[in-house]
Amino acid sequence: MRLALLAILLVAAPLSAADFPKPAPAKADEPLAKQFSYAKAGEYLDGVGVNWTRDRDCITCHTNMPYLTARPLLKGAAGWKEVRKYLEDDVKSWSNGGKPQGTAYVVATAFALSFNDAQQTGTLHPATRTALDRMFDPSRRASEWQWLKCEWPPLEHDDYYGATLAALAIGYAPSDYAKTAKAKAGIAKLKAYFKKVPPPDLHHTAMLLWASTKLDGLMTAAERNRAVASLKAKQRKDGGWALPSLGDYERRDEDTPTNDPKANSDGYGTGFITYVLLQAGAKPTDAEIVNAVKWLKANQRASGRWFTRSLNTDKAHYISNAGTAFAVLALLAAGEKVNE
Repeated sequence: MRLALLAILLVAAPLSAADFPKPAPAKADEPLAKQFSYAKAGEYLDGVGVNWTRDRDCITCHTNMPYLTARPLLKGAAGWKEVRKYLEDDVKSWSNGGKPQGTAYVVATAFALSFNDAQQTGTLHPATRTALDRMFDPSRRASEWQWLKCEWPPLEHDDYYGATLAALAIGYAPSDYAKTAKAKAGIAKLKAYFKKVPPPDLHHTAMLLWASTKLDGLMTAAERNRAVASLKAKQRKDGGWALPSLGDYERRDEDTPTNDPKANSDGYGTGFITYVLLQAGAKPTDAEIVNAVKWLKANQRASGRWFTRSLNTDKAHYISNAGTAFAVLALLAAGEKVNE
């Protein structure tokens, strides 16, 4: 009886900071892992995703938003459920008269919850519906959210990224949300925006390509084919992709004012593009995907992350967090099963 009670208490006990230790800051010279490990990737994602949510009390495109897409697919502690609950509670506060921290937070929250709903239950959660509905405030004229412009490309950088993320949020939403009146009105605004405003760089072309696989009418077949060809053309001989090659990004470091488009392959560039290509119809047996998977499995770091140098400054490489999530998504989409 005592053992049974103890087991119940252990299961019910909230997870503490000790359950999700913070990893050391990302550095370019971190050693490679001796062998690829999904378990280590999961530990790293928990360390950054859960602690960011607890410490920063916000959702970000580079850390806990992608965390909620990738971590549930791996084995281990369910830290992602804490992040999910945080977002649900935040949405609930909006319904009770509170205000979101900004329109970008609404879109990021809607995407994270929508993707997670599609992945985990196949049913639209009430909080997800609320966040999706909030994206399309009738007073907003042209699908141009006042996106965070923190000079952190390619995510918290410009309005176009926010528009593609909103399209993905609707595209992933289960329960035929896209057929609702509010969604139809929002989709019409998005399509008008994308018709008027072309992608400013190849990264955002990839975002639009991804969104077009979930929401009809965003790209023509010819546009999708050109996008796929352009992305494949940027693959390096080692099988990876480099984030700086996907756009013309200026740095804020005084000693290095520009990013090198010929930089080495990195985790975000490789994970993101591989995942998008797979969503766009590439097969795991295609040479590009086979070589990308080899790169990803050979370039995980000892901490479990995949390193990506920030396009902004070398103070913190938070883009490595998103890169790690995309690396996991790409590997799983390519058929690399979880055996741990």
